[in-house]
Amino acid sequence: MQIILISDRLARARSVSLSFGHLLASGLLMFLVVLSATAGVYWLTLRYAAQVPLPALHRLVLAAQETEAEHSRAFVQQNLNAMAVKLGEMQAHLTRLDALGERLASLAGVRDIRFAEAPGLGGAAPTLMPPQNLSLGDFSEKLLELSRQLENRNDMLGVLKSQLFEQAVKKKLMPTMMPVSAPFNASGFGRRVDPFTGQWAMHEGIDFLADAGSPVAAAAGGVIVFAGFHPQYGYVIDIDHGNDLVTRYAHCSKLLVKEGDVVVRGRKIAETGSTGRSTGPHLHFEVRFRGAAQNPAKFLLASTPGAQAARAK
Repeated sequence: MQIILISDRLARARSVSLSFGHLLASGLLMFLVVLSATAGVYWLTLRYAAQVPLPALHRLVLAAQETEAEHSRAFVQQNLNAMAVKLGEMQAHLTRLDALGERLASLAGVRDIRFAEAPGLGGAAPTLMPPQNLSLGDFSEKLLELSRQLENRNDMLGVLKSQLFEQAVKKKLMPTMMPVSAPFNASGFGRRVDPFTGQWAMHEGIDFLADAGSPVAAAAGGVIVFAGFHPQYGYVIDIDHGNDLVTRYAHCSKLLVKEGDVVVRGRKIAETGSTGRSTGPHLHFEVRFRGAAQNPAKFLLASTPGAQAARAK
């Protein structure tokens, strides 16, 4: 490139030749000058911005800071709201677990467990790994994991409660309670000499010695299927306990229930006597499964661990 310079002071025109290198160097120099000027202005702005009164700039900076702070507060509040919902669900689960635990303890016969109290925890301070604060993500993850564990425990304890309740109901329907307050029985179950004929005969129950008028209690809950007089048993009561189990209370002097009544375990249903084929006041007690006579001692001993141990010896 060639530049011609013409001036009144010059005797003649002069020409200047510029090569590509000159142009590139000039452009680079101009760029460096602009860059330096920009950096200088930026530095001066940062250095003296707090000292120079620029209300518009201050308002702009404050508005940007407030907007950013508002976004941060909104983000934190959203996370807190989500964690609060999870916390409420966990508290509801814990309340249900406490009530379920109390119910299970009652069904299992355990009285020394306090579900409302926090369990004792402890241990030495960690030495291998320095303590670290939980991040918001870690806390949310642990909260979600704990919520899932509570739901699983609640489901499992619910199944256990159903099983224990079913067992408790079956236990109440099993004739394991002594029908009379008698220390021993006069005649056991099985083959014996008949007191009337003097011959071998099958005794299908247990005879409990008791004074006339002694209270007779239901050995288990059930429905009265017969209450009346029988030529052999005298005044007799049959109770259906379900599961094909029936108990019989014979030779009574007085009946206190009627057919169709629903009785609970331990309720007084009659008084002992010597009616029917009897030699004296006592209670004849039978247990029948699907109509076949069973040894009542197997049921009565089931509720007395000491009696079971003595029998085993």
